[in-house]
Parts: sequence; C-alpha cells; structure tokens
Amino acid sequence: MNTDKITALYCRLSQDDMLQGESNSITNQKNILLKYAEDNGFKNTQFYVDDGFSGTTFDRPDFTRMIADMENGKIGIIITKDLSRLGRDYLKTGQYIEMIFPDYDVRYIAINDSVDTTKSENELMAFKNIFNDWYARDTSKKIRAVFKAKGMSGKHLSVPIYGYKKSETDKNLWVIDEEAATVVKEIFKLCIDGYGPTQIARILTERGVPTPTAYARANNKNSGHYNAKIHRWGEQTIQNILEKAEYAGHTVNFRTHTKSYKNKKRVENSKEDWLIFENTHEAIISQQDFDLVQELRSNKRKVQKCGEINPFSGIVYCADCGKKMYLCRSKSLNSDQEHLKCSSYAADKDECTAHFIRTAVLKEIVIGEISKVLGEAHSSEEKFIQSATEMATSHQFSELKKAKKTLGISEKRIAELDRLFTRLYEDNVSGKISDERFEQLSKGYDDEQEKLKTLITELAVFIEKTEQKTADTTEFIRIVKKYERITELTPELMHELIEKIVVYAPDKSSGHREQKIEIYFRFKVAISVAVADSRVYDKKRKAA
Repeated sequence: MNTDKITALYCRLSQDDMLQGESNSITNQKNILLKYAEDNGFKNTQFYVDDGFSGTTFDRPDFTRMIADMENGKIGIIITKDLSRLGRDYLKTGQYIEMIFPDYDVRYIAINDSVDTTKSENELMAFKNIFNDWYARDTSKKIRAVFKAKGMSGKHLSVPIYGYKKSETDKNLWVIDEEAATVVKEIFKLCIDGYGPTQIARILTERGVPTPTAYARANNKNSGHYNAKIHRWGEQTIQNILEKAEYAGHTVNFRTHTKSYKNKKRVENSKEDWLIFENTHEAIISQQDFDLVQELRSNKRKVQKCGEINPFSGIVYCADCGKKMYLCRSKSLNSDQEHLKCSSYAADKDECTAHFIRTAVLKEIVIGEISKVLGEAHSSEEKFIQSATEMATSHQFSELKKAKKTLGISEKRIAELDRLFTRLYEDNVSGKISDERFEQLSKGYDDEQEKLKTLITELAVFIEKTEQKTADTTEFIRIVKKYERITELTPELMHELIEKIVVYAPDKSSGHREQKIEIYFRFKVAISVAVADSRVYDKKRKAA
C-alpha cells in the first residue's frame, strides 16, 4: 500500500442525529477516528466533515470532495465511526463498499460495526445497512408527522421569506424586516404601475438593489440559493415575490412535498392542497394591493415599445363579442389617431364588426366619469355607501331575502329528517315495519338530506357574498380618498377604481358618430353610461 496516500477520516452528523446527544457529535467522531488511526499506524490523516446532512442522500459537500480525491488517486483508506456515518441508504452504501471503493483500491473501515474490507467479508454488514435504512425511514415518518402537525396548527414551516425575520421573543413569529420590506413594497408598486417582472428585475438591477440572496449573505444568513446570481435580479424572483400571500400577512403551508425520504427534491403541490391561515403576522402589502396585483398578473399588462404604459390595457372589452380591445399605435399615427380596436375582428373579420374608439376620446370620457364618482363619494360618504350598496345588491335583494328564508326552512327540515330517521329505525327494530320498507324510506330520507345539505352550502355562500357588498363599498371609499382631482389616467388609478370598460359599435343614425360606453367601477359600486360624440370632441380639439 502507498503510505503517501490520504487516510480519510469521514464524519457526518444530521439534524436527527443531534437529538441523540454527544455520542454522535462531530467532536466525538473525530476523537474516535483519530485515536483509531494512531493506534493502528495509519498516517497522513485528513478529516472530511459533513455537519447537518442526512444519511439518505450522498449529495454532501465533503463526501463529494472525498470521492473526488479518491477518484484522483489521493486516498488509500476511508474510515468512519460506523456504517450509518457513511450513509443510511442500504443500496448506495453497499454499492460504495462492495463496488466503488474496491475499484479504486480503497480500504474501507467502519470501527463500531467491525467492517474492514481487507479482511474476511462481514456477513452481517448487509443487514446492518438495511437496519440503518429502516432507521432513516422511521425517523423520516416521525419528522413528517411533526411537520404536518405544525403545519396544520398554522405555524410557519419555513424560515422567514425575504422582507421578514424571526421575532426575537417568539421564534414562530415573523416580523417585518424594514430594509427588505421597502424593496418588496416597491416591487408591488411597480407591478401596479404596469411594469412586468422582467422590467422590474431590470430596474432593481440597474439601481444596484441587493438581491434577496445577496441581502441574506450580507446579513450572515443562509438563503438556500447557493448558485444564485447575487448581483442580478431575475424575472422568476420577482414573480415569486408577487405571488406570495405571506406578504399580505397570511401563512401558507404545504406548497411543496418530497416524493420520499431518500429523494429530497421538492415537488409543487396543487393550490387545492395548500393550507392558508389568514392574518398570522403583520402584512407588508395590503390585501387590496395584493389582490390587485394578482388580477393584473392574470391579465399580463405590458409596457408599450415606446416606453409608455397603456392605462386601458386589459380592461376594455367589445360589447358585441365580449373580447378585449387592444391599442393600435404606430409612428404613422399621431396621438389623436391612436385607437382601441376589437381583437376578434383583427383576427377574423367575420367574428365581429370593424368598430374602434380613439384613446383620446375614451380618456376624456373616463376622466369625466371618474371625477363624477369621486365627487359623489367625497361630498357625502354615507349617502354614497348607501347608494352604491343598493346598486350592488338591488337585483339581489329579493333573492337574498328569499335565500335566508329558504335556509331557515332547510335547516329545520334536516333536523326533522334526523328525528324521522330515528323513529323509523326504532319501528324497524320493533318489527312495526319490514326491512324492505325501512330501506326504501331511509334511502328517501338520505337522498333528501344530501340535497338539502348541498342547498344550504350554496345558500350560505350566496348570502355571504351578497352581504359582503357593504364591506366592498367601504373599501372603495378608502381607495377613493387617495384621489382628490383627476387630470390624467394612470395604470394604478385605473386598476384600483375600474373593473372593466365596455365599448359599443358606433351609431350614425343621427348623422354623426355616436358611441355608447359603459364603465363598471370596482366592487360594482357604480356603473356609468356615457356617449362618445365625435363631433363634440372634434369641436373641443379645434378650439384648443
């Protein structure tokens, strides 16, 4: 044997092993390995240490370094305290001991398990590896159970995300990290202003704002992203931030899972499997702004090539076919000629009519109608709330009253059916009615109960949504208070106040072009109907 080769003393300790105390500590392993090497005359010793890594995976930093040194012919002997320190996957562990190590003429010793590959084969080694594997499987089950219980209780299952940090007094509580939170707020504001993830990433990078990974490292924290480009914001990073409900103050658990205790790669769960606990910590982003961003993201509004953001993007619809209208803008068109055109007609002329509306005309009308609504809301808040609530619920008021009455009747009937079924069962037991008759009647009662339960659920949802209208109106008032006087349309203003705009085909029966426009304000607090008269607009333009 080449005595110049390294005697590798390999130590490993997982988070689970730490629970077993000092016997498995890294310090203890080092002492045992070094003494064994000295007692047996092994020279040129070198430690390879993986602290905090599971034995079910072999993707460990120092284990990988040791194997690389072995493959380069630097290592002659590998020693571990026992087989489990090498690994807890019996197949991989056996492969290394029986195939890979011999291929490189490496002697392997597991001290406590009396394994030495240069001596006679240890018949019990395979069984010990299997037991180590079983131990890992059992430990994983217990950890998963604890993890699930913690998640079901509403506690966070991860370290604080960018923008938050652990409370100094309560390790389970997230508190706002003001420096990072400022960046999060700006990201959401830029999105509301019409910028997409790519544009936002570029803006932050150009300004030299530290990425979440760079920020974590600067504060001596582990972000978990070892290969991240720390000096450049990525589109995916922005998308992840914009989609996290945690920024609205909620805890979201069970987003991902691992396929098995051996495969640590995380797999996305469907959103139906997520568990959301509301208002568990202080919000960085208001629920209103978070919901608005999700709405904007679903419509994918884009910055125009000229650098301007179209305030009508994604919210103007054709009255005839119901499809969105898009902005037609080019160097050959001046600002007065820019217009919105039906996307259906553009794709197939048989699908719709060739109607359009000039953006300048639409802007003037929308500014006027928004100003009216703002004026009403500012002049008499109480009156506006009453009027808006009545508008939102007028067509549902009678249905609401009827729904509440039906709900009461249905709940009473379910209770009555329970009593009837009990009586029916007693009659069957006493022989008053036959088994056949019992089955027939009980099935009828069961079917009726199931239908009633479904109806009750639907009624409860309907009632809740309808009664929510008052709260929505109050929220609209809160938004309105941000704006005193409107002179220009911005994406933020449009998306906060307006749900959609419907444009009708022009009517030329009066001898000039008139076009009906419907403006639906958010939460259905108001619907404005206006007529775009090209003649009136042209007169104003010429006068100006």
